[in-house]
Amino acid sequence: MSQLDLITLARLDDAREIAEMSRDLVEPGLTWAWTPARIKHFISSRDTSVIVKRRGLRIAAFALMNFGDETAHLTLLAVRPAYRRQGLGRQMVDWLIASATTAGIFRVNLELRATNSEALAFYDRLGFEQLGLEPGYYQGKEAALRMSRNLGRLT
Repeated sequence: MSQLDLITLARLDDAREIAEMSRDLVEPGLTWAWTPARIKHFISSRDTSVIVKRRGLRIAAFALMNFGDETAHLTLLAVRPAYRRQGLGRQMVDWLIASATTAGIFRVNLELRATNSEALAFYDRLGFEQLGLEPGYYQGKEAALRMSRNLGRLT
């Protein structure tokens, strides 16, 4: 397996690049909420996995998921435009779901901008179901669509 095939946990020194990707790819039109300091906090948290996939010296994709007792929350996922449609987003979600299943998690929840039809189609293909609309979810400016995927109970 080459270095390009590896998904790894983010390092503290990845926080700025992840935060800038979030600002540019996830948060356009909103006040920058996922700052480097906030990302560092989540990288350091034992209840969160922040993962990256690199291409050369740059992060091509990242994801951040919080783990609870029975549910996890996919908080952020971004793939740089130059690396989209190559399966990186799916690989990131698959990695996180495998981790969640190993941890005994039964459900993964997420929100996305209600206007983001590309992300909606992506999560639909991955087995997430629409739960409902949350008006004004994003800083009072934009609605979110809540989605969830049942991972099943281990017996």
